[in-house]
Amino acid sequence: MSERTRRTRSKKKAAYTARPDQGSDPKPPSAVVRKLRRLLPPKNAPKPHADSREPDGALYAYDRQKALAYADAPDVARIEAQPFLKWAGGKAQLLAQFDRFFPDHLDRYFEPFIGGGAVFFHLKARFPQMRAFLRDNNAELINAYAAVRETPNELMRRLDQHLATHLADREHYYHLVRSQHHLADPIERAARMVFLNKTCFNGLWRVNARGEFNVPIGSHKNPALYDRDNLLAASWALRGAQLAVQDFRTTLTETRGGDFVYMDPPYYPLSPTASFTSYTKEDFGPEEQRELAALFADAARRGARLMLSNSDTKSNNNRQEA
Repeated sequence: MSERTRRTRSKKKAAYTARPDQGSDPKPPSAVVRKLRRLLPPKNAPKPHADSREPDGALYAYDRQKALAYADAPDVARIEAQPFLKWAGGKAQLLAQFDRFFPDHLDRYFEPFIGGGAVFFHLKARFPQMRAFLRDNNAELINAYAAVRETPNELMRRLDQHLATHLADREHYYHLVRSQHHLADPIERAARMVFLNKTCFNGLWRVNARGEFNVPIGSHKNPALYDRDNLLAASWALRGAQLAVQDFRTTLTETRGGDFVYMDPPYYPLSPTASFTSYTKEDFGPEEQRELAALFADAARRGARLMLSNSDTKSNNNRQEA
């Protein structure tokens, strides 16, 4: 062995030899650290803006917390999921305006009126380790979320069957599915809701006093019932979320200091002819709006951080009293 080879080996060995000022020997990078390094950009790469996205819509993990959360995740976990349902009053178009109101750290997240879930999916991409408590009084809606989370592939297969039959006879098949109000199988119920939501007039979910869906058929000749990558991304985002059919009053009393709560209730009508609150058979009127305001104040006093979207109820009350 040459003198030069001995010196090279000695240097390599010295790199892992304890020095007097070290408490323990230095260790090579762990498997997790190696995964983090693969996810993080090169050291000399400019740090992208928090909202930057790759052309395919993927939101990549440029901070260590996100990188750790995504280390063993499939590619769909890096996509910021979008709502898989159309929903009246959905907030997907307002997220850029909402961003400045969202907290810069988040542990527990509550949403008493989950609706289309745009805010939840947006925050879950930003805070992948947050614990989410998603609630709604609409049992069909919560069941759909549970099916997307637990059985997305089975749900997509059933939706493919719905679409094939629908295209053969639109009017007849739509009304046949609409009449099936009391299905027992959770996947069948979820597929029915998604199918009706994507084929009805304006994607509106409205029920009568018996809780039966009653929206007429829409004009789409070849509707897209789902996007595979987005549905799988939504399934991943929902992992670990607590889903429950629950009244907003109960949900808000469960909050505590440090929680973040986003509320998007049925809006107070701007006029007597512009009223729509029939997402469930239970009405959401002026009394419920007042209760919500009181519970909002109570939760704020407990230290919860809250954000609420609504129409200008104060102005409407003043007009009605005038």
